[in-house]
Amino acid sequence: MLNIDKALLDPAGFFSHPEAVLNEHHLSKKEKIEILTRWEYDARELSVAEEENMMGGPPNMLAEVLATLNRLNVKRSTDLSPPTKQGGS
Repeated sequence: MLNIDKALLDPAGFFSHPEAVLNEHHLSKKEKIEILTRWEYDARELSVAEEENMMGGPPNMLAEVLATLNRLNVKRSTDLSPPTKQGGS
């Protein structure tokens, strides 16, 4: 059985790619969105590190994570969030 707590802590370590989250039949749509949203945050953090020349670690899958969230019809609203490198406007 899938351990959602572990998947939320490290989505990239738990799933081989974002599409695998969609294919996991034991997860509800809400759980899939939670995991992918966490993965998005982690990927944005990795992007910031790469901008600051801190290379290494797993490949950044931000584009793939966002595309997968889009397939779940998740719309991002950054109107109310502060400007940050992690996704605010």
